[in-house]
Amino acid sequence: MLLLLIFGIVLLPKAFALKCYECLPGLSACTDTPKDCPSSTHCSAMRVISYAGSSKLSELSMKTCALAEQCVEGSINFGVSKTVLSTKCCTSELCNKQPAPDPPKNNPNGKKCYRCDGKTCTGTLNCEGNEDYCVSSEVDVGGNKMTMKGCASKSLCSSKGSAQIAEGLGSELSCCQGNYCNSAGAAIASLVILVAPLISLVLFS
Repeated sequence: MLLLLIFGIVLLPKAFALKCYECLPGLSACTDTPKDCPSSTHCSAMRVISYAGSSKLSELSMKTCALAEQCVEGSINFGVSKTVLSTKCCTSELCNKQPAPDPPKNNPNGKKCYRCDGKTCTGTLNCEGNEDYCVSSEVDVGGNKMTMKGCASKSLCSSKGSAQIAEGLGSELSCCQGNYCNSAGAAIASLVILVAPLISLVLFS
């Protein structure tokens, strides 16, 4: 009986682990490769799109295993640049065959945050779609500190991940709730662990 219990403890995680497609961006075009994922993860397809104004700068697509808290959608909008994250997660075998959907077309939602023009951060940015938080940061660009302010989706804001954001963006990036709350000194919550490295890759590589 004890032996059966031990086998059950060892084998159960594997029995309930999903097999998902993995396709990670690299130097060459990626192909879907089946992968055994850890237990308690989902299959995911993700798309990260970077814009400069209304022009699309780059698009990054990937498929992999993901934790439930990484299955989020949203955007970060600095006015001069915007990054949109679209994620589709599922919980059946090899269910992430299709790429993540195109993000929806967003219209102004009535929320307003400060944005920066050069060294001045008193301009108004009209938030779009589900961007219901304001965001602010000082980013290290070529050895110079650049202040960036704008709008962010609630789904991308979390109290975790400060260390990875500092590494990826060059400084802490913070969210707050309320119109124009991202004035000097406003710092409430850091962005989620998953999104920060992707944003730094798309915006600042």
